Amino acid sequence: MAGPARPSGLRAALNGLTTRGRSFLAAGLTAALCAYLFGQDALFQVGVLLAVLPVASALLLVRTRYRVASGRRLSPQRAAAGQEARVHLRLDNVSRVPTGLLLLEDKVPYVLGPRPRFVLDRVEPRGFREVSYRVRSDLRGRYPLGPLQLRLSDPFGMCELTRSFSAADVLTVVPQTQDLPPVRLPGESAGQGESNAHALALAGDDDVIPREYRHGDDLRRVHWKSTARYGELMVRREEQPLRARATVLLDTRETAHRGSGPASSFEWAVSAAASISADLVQRGYQTRLLTDTGRAHPQHGANATTAAESIGVLLDALAVVEHSDGGTLARAEEVLRLGGEGLLVAIVGDLDDEQAERLARLRRRAGGAVALLLDTGTWAGLRHLFPDAADEQADSTVGRLRDAGWTVLPVRAGDSLPALWRAADRTQNSVPYRDEVGA
Repeated sequence: MAGPARPSGLRAALNGLTTRGRSFLAAGLTAALCAYLFGQDALFQVGVLLAVLPVASALLLVRTRYRVASGRRLSPQRAAAGQEARVHLRLDNVSRVPTGLLLLEDKVPYVLGPRPRFVLDRVEPRGFREVSYRVRSDLRGRYPLGPLQLRLSDPFGMCELTRSFSAADVLTVVPQTQDLPPVRLPGESAGQGESNAHALALAGDDDVIPREYRHGDDLRRVHWKSTARYGELMVRREEQPLRARATVLLDTRETAHRGSGPASSFEWAVSAAASISADLVQRGYQTRLLTDTGRAHPQHGANATTAAESIGVLLDALAVVEHSDGGTLARAEEVLRLGGEGLLVAIVGDLDDEQAERLARLRRRAGGAVALLLDTGTWAGLRHLFPDAADEQADSTVGRLRDAGWTVLPVRAGDSLPALWRAADRTQNSVPYRDEVGA
């Protein structure tokens, strides 16, 4: 970002007088007035000197004609909750005169820490200075950084003016993710690997779908007709793997979760959704995130070209996801009924009998289904008050989902997601599977 650092207007300069400058001005005017009343010429000269010094300093800032440009760089651009990020600031003096004393202050939200301040003594013509500071947040979200404020000061500290740049950046704090162990999930036969289905190109030479040559491609696949047409090396796209699809359903209903802050069941569910989504993308699944509000991410198809970009899109969505005021999963059910084929991973909170029954029926549309059923009472300590009633409701929900063919993983406060995910494979092998498509 760039902007002028040239003050304008004597009135603005006088308004920027520091405590020292105002004291000198007041003392000078008082001395001059007393000297006039008592006829003391020497005291009058001292008073004029004291009064002129801050005014001259203000005029010096007004007449200063240098320009500075600034830039900001985040490392990393996307940080996990609890992880530190570093903000790099660069200030360039693009004028032909050196600057005076500069004070930099960057505006940051209070959750990221105190406002960073830096003092730059002098920047030579066409020179630059680089400074950096660290920010950290335990709360996910999108936080604006900037605009950068620049304070100009005269050599005597009599006057100080503040100018702000207009540009700002955004730091995205995403949920924490964990590496999950490799397990064989239900419905994985359609995923990437030796058993993966392929879309074959048509046999005719004119029907081949060419693409640009990439390092490592077999030279025997070069399509010379397309190479001559486009003027660059092209190869045959003879077969294209069909990516398996997966949906991660996140229950964001406020009434379905317990606890508050980073230690709540909702934040555990968000972090689990982030970890599972990232793991599925890395394994070759075309993954979408779906909430109980019916909103899916990405909304307009899989536009990302790499796994890292796909994971970034999902993490950005989870960084700002909030509680919903809904009472059911009806809107998410509608989306899944229209296009719910593939693997379904549901991370849900409290369910009553009707909601559990409706969720169980969604298994008919999915190629495989895994449910992480959060025992939210353990996040709020309610298990100690009503243990029997909670166990009965949980057992009923687990039984209903497993009868419908779901792989159910009950989750309690303090449970490790990698351990639960590893149990998904063992549970799938130990629980009899009964498809209810014909039911």
